[in-house]
Amino acid sequence: MGDWVWWFVFAFVLLVAELLTGTFYLLMIALALAGAGLASLAGASLTVQLLIAAILGFCGALLLRRLRFGRLQNDQAEPLQNMDVGQTVKVDGWSGTRTARANYRGAQWDIELAPGEEPQPGEFVIQSIHGNRLVVARRRP
Repeated sequence: MGDWVWWFVFAFVLLVAELLTGTFYLLMIALALAGAGLASLAGASLTVQLLIAAILGFCGALLLRRLRFGRLQNDQAEPLQNMDVGQTVKVDGWSGTRTARANYRGAQWDIELAPGEEPQPGEFVIQSIHGNRLVVARRRP
């Protein structure tokens, strides 16, 4: 088997891994490996193939970073994207670790108290969301 076959096999494996994980970085690396496979098919030396794979992979990752596709978005970066920020939630009690469970939008959520807030029952305003945890602060009158 020629070298080009292995380049395409590795590219396909990374493409499947990208579909399972949803990161665009693996897609860029798969495209870079496919580019090296095309170079191998055209008769380029192994050094040129590796150079093409490295350049395409680097440029693809740089492009993703610039377009913000490959980066996890910070919940605070786009407040309009998260409609829960600013909504109120009622907390009946707090644990010793400044966390609680509360019903919000028909489901049980993990609640975390924002720094500087007192862990007392009452209504709180959602400040941000970290994963599946609502970060809340006391509702001010």
